[in-house]
Amino acid sequence: MFEKIKQALLRGREKAVIDSSRFADPIADGTEWGPAKRGGTNFRTHKLVNLGGQRVEFKGSIGGIIFGLIFAMVGIGVLVGFSVFMSTSENLEFELPMILPYIFGTVFTLVGFFIYRSMTAPIVFDKSQGFFWKGRKNPREVFNIDSIKVHAEVDQIHAIQILSEYCHSDKSHYYSYELNLVLKDNSRINVIDHGNLNKLREDANTLADFLGVPIWDVV
Repeated sequence: MFEKIKQALLRGREKAVIDSSRFADPIADGTEWGPAKRGGTNFRTHKLVNLGGQRVEFKGSIGGIIFGLIFAMVGIGVLVGFSVFMSTSENLEFELPMILPYIFGTVFTLVGFFIYRSMTAPIVFDKSQGFFWKGRKNPREVFNIDSIKVHAEVDQIHAIQILSEYCHSDKSHYYSYELNLVLKDNSRINVIDHGNLNKLREDANTLADFLGVPIWDVV
């Protein structure tokens, strides 16, 4: 009972009205203050790395990459192990439940591959190129820039927004913290979303200095 009350209070805190007037900026008044991306993690997924005077990148943390590899290894282990079992078993008649290990192994392998690919995908701020983007394609090297799903011109970035989101399920609950870009047209782009607030704030400060923009922190 007390746990349910605690969760209700935390959800109420998340839904509290944000007073954007504290930032004394008309763009803040027209900006959304709810989560830009639902869900999150309870550990650090990315860290900011300076690659020179004109470029910084968020790179996947070791923990995030290992997390994805574990999923993939479990899936591959199940596929290989059950395949060996099937090939060495004699007089084994096929039954429908036999495909379940293959389904389980395939799902874990694909999920692990997706996590690993997401963790290793570049998240780039490059002032020499004039762009922020997510992914392995440089906006200056593509024929149609709209083929890059997440991108923005650096000079259109107005502020960095830090928000919290209460994530919960039947077995766990935690806060995940978003670092979003606020553009001059009031639109937002989610950059990272993870559970280590102190590290996220450190990265936000470094990024704000790099871009020359303010931080709107409402956590």
